[in-house]
Amino acid sequence: MIKVGDTLTLPDVKLFEFVEEATEGCAVGPNEFPACEWAAGKRVVIFGLPGAFTPTCSARHVPGYVEKATDLSAAGIDEVWCVSVNDSFVMSSWRRDL
Repeated sequence: MIKVGDTLTLPDVKLFEFVEEATEGCAVGPNEFPACEWAAGKRVVIFGLPGAFTPTCSARHVPGYVEKATDLSAAGIDEVWCVSVNDSFVMSSWRRDL
C-alpha cells in the first residue's frame, strides 16, 4: 500500500505524447519520453484510465483532476499525468475535445 510520504521509483518505461506544434527540441508528432527521466526531480501524480472518450472518464475522472489541480499544486505536486491504453493520436484528440 502506498502511504503519504512514500517515495516511489518509476519503472523504466516509455510514454508517448502527441505534440501538435513543434517547439525547440520537440518535433511534431508522437514523441517518446522516458518516464523516469521526465519525472526526475519532480513530484508527479499519475492516474490511469481505461480509455479515452469513455463516458465516465470524460465526465468524471479527468475533470476531477482538473478541478483539483490548484490543490495538488499547493500540496507540492509539479505535474499531473493521465495515461491510458490509447495511442498518442487518440489521447491528443481527446485532450482537444475535453
